[in-house]
Amino acid sequence: MLFNSYQFLIFFPIVVLIYWAIPLRFRYIWLLAASYYFYMCWNAKYALLLLFSTAVTYASGIIINKIKSLEIEEGKRTRYMKLCVAFSFVINIGVLAWFKYFNFIFENVQKVFAHIGIALSSPAFDIVLPVGISFYIFQALSYTVDVYRGDIYAEKNFLKYALFVSFFPQLVAGPIERSKNLLKQVAEPHRFDYEKCREGFLLMLWGFFLKLVIADRAAIIVNTVYNDYGSYPGMYLVVATVLFAFQIYCDFAGYSTIAMGAAKIMGFELMENFDCPYFAKSVSEFWRRWHISLSSWFRDYLYIPLGGNRKGTARKYLNMMIVFLTSGMWHGAQWSFIVWGGINGLYQIIGERLMPVRNKLNKLLRLKRESFGHKLFKVVTTFVLIDFAWIFFRANRFTDAFGIIKSMFSVRNWWVLFDDSLFTLGLDWKNFVLLILAIVILLVSDIFKYKGIKVRKVIMRQELWFRWSLYIAVIAGILVFGIWGPGYDASAFIYFQF
Repeated sequence: MLFNSYQFLIFFPIVVLIYWAIPLRFRYIWLLAASYYFYMCWNAKYALLLLFSTAVTYASGIIINKIKSLEIEEGKRTRYMKLCVAFSFVINIGVLAWFKYFNFIFENVQKVFAHIGIALSSPAFDIVLPVGISFYIFQALSYTVDVYRGDIYAEKNFLKYALFVSFFPQLVAGPIERSKNLLKQVAEPHRFDYEKCREGFLLMLWGFFLKLVIADRAAIIVNTVYNDYGSYPGMYLVVATVLFAFQIYCDFAGYSTIAMGAAKIMGFELMENFDCPYFAKSVSEFWRRWHISLSSWFRDYLYIPLGGNRKGTARKYLNMMIVFLTSGMWHGAQWSFIVWGGINGLYQIIGERLMPVRNKLNKLLRLKRESFGHKLFKVVTTFVLIDFAWIFFRANRFTDAFGIIKSMFSVRNWWVLFDDSLFTLGLDWKNFVLLILAIVILLVSDIFKYKGIKVRKVIMRQELWFRWSLYIAVIAGILVFGIWGPGYDASAFIYFQF
């Protein structure tokens, strides 16, 4: 069930009305049932996989808690708990690897053996990737580690823990919540709060605007060019690549914002997943602002356990590369994703190594780091670097990425920016102008947010007539200008595939 589908527009109000109508002690059970129904709308049998991951991590938490109470020497207690954590990770990562990486690994093994004259036959079974598997497995694994570290209690109520893993607003595409935040909220009683409902509604409207008006409109041009890049060389690819940066931002941030809004209406607070990433002044800052729940997950559960920056510079850089290559692999079983992760890791290492040189240049040229021009230069430079890496993320195949890059730098057809050529890519001039205007609205909104001004809070302080006039105008705008697809074929969110 997609957020931007008519099924969800029926499902969500029903869930909310019943949730607030029934007694407090039954609400978590109702949300758990709704969450499993929500997930089963894609593939009912894969709800068993979700249940299995939930059961393994739940049992691991209970066992770790039991081990902590044993009267044995500290060394043995720690060793037993580590074994329990390892068991949980091996089982869950094994499930993830089977469904997500088996074909990728087997295809590459086939190629290696083919080089030495050995042909391996393909397996007879076909593996379908369960939607959202990377998200809910990572969320469940973080609980196991948190219990081991003593950051969270071991939840004894299986149904409450199952709701933490399967909470439907963020189940299939995040944000990847922590037990310290969401599990504690599951255990708390929630009272109806009109202000939270209003704020949640505004968040959902903004999320739908990002998805339907910007992301799905930009996708038309991006898909046209990238799926036939040989026919659209040079500046066509530059334009499509820039638009893809906004497509993936609005698509994923749109989902996260709708999830935050839906959860808030029911009294839950989900973590912020995006914080004006394209205003970052360095690649490292970008990754503190982009997909925050995943970036912080890798920091807390991979980078720091590997040693972080505590074991020397060389080890620090190795740890950074491991994190970013793993992040690339998490996004998809393709070499292009791994290379994308590697590029972002190299950006940070090179940027850090060049810091002394940049400091000397700034001093030599007497540049004012706090000036608007200097900040703008760093923002634009960071965007160009990130957008270049997005080529590998979006390309249909690893080899396509190199063909696209070669075309972008070798074909000089600047005139397509000034004639009507761009209007042959799937959007007429009216829709193209509308897309640009919508992106401007996004950037203005992010400027306010970057400066600490929450537009939705400002709106909520206005008079009743103004608020409702704005609500109606925004809803009408989304309905009229949203990209709904032929026959109302709702477009899936990009991150569902991960």
